Amino acid sequence: MQQKETDLELITAVLAGDTARYAELVKRHQRFVFTMAFRFAKNREDAEEIAQDCFVKAYRALGTFKQSAKFSTWLYTITYTTAMTFLRKNQLETQSIDDHEHVLQLPNQGYGSGASDVEKKSAYAYLDQAITQLLPDDSAIITLFYKGEQSLEEIGEALRMDPKTVKVKLHRARQRLKDKLYGLLKEEVKELI
Repeated sequence: MQQKETDLELITAVLAGDTARYAELVKRHQRFVFTMAFRFAKNREDAEEIAQDCFVKAYRALGTFKQSAKFSTWLYTITYTTAMTFLRKNQLETQSIDDHEHVLQLPNQGYGSGASDVEKKSAYAYLDQAITQLLPDDSAIITLFYKGEQSLEEIGEALRMDPKTVKVKLHRARQRLKDKLYGLLKEEVKELI
């Protein structure tokens, strides 16, 4: 059984001239890069454009990657700056926080075994809906910490912030997420009564 190559081994192969191996790096990280881009863009088409730009930029800059950091952290830094640049350039229309048209499903993990699949999907839908209503920085920090399983130091590196600042922002983002979830679920309860 062949062991899966590390990101670093793939990068070394790409830099040595085997450019086709870059597709494996893209495959490994495309879902999370798209999710991050979607958190900023709030629509699929723009998120796909941002994600594609990120991978092109990463490929072109692969020679500058410092191997002391994780590739994923470096890539998420590119994603963050690309998304912020895209938003500034395009000055996207302001969406109402009541726009529930775009809900990105999170993978089904982490809820108690007693909950049915319908309950799990509903909980993830509400959680994702609340995350999309957060400010882009809050959404990025929540997504990197929980879905990307990045440490405070890695998030700080990706977002160019001190880890202590990330910790404070994460705490505040959790509170705002809790408030958003409360607002969403309060409305749901009203509809049931």
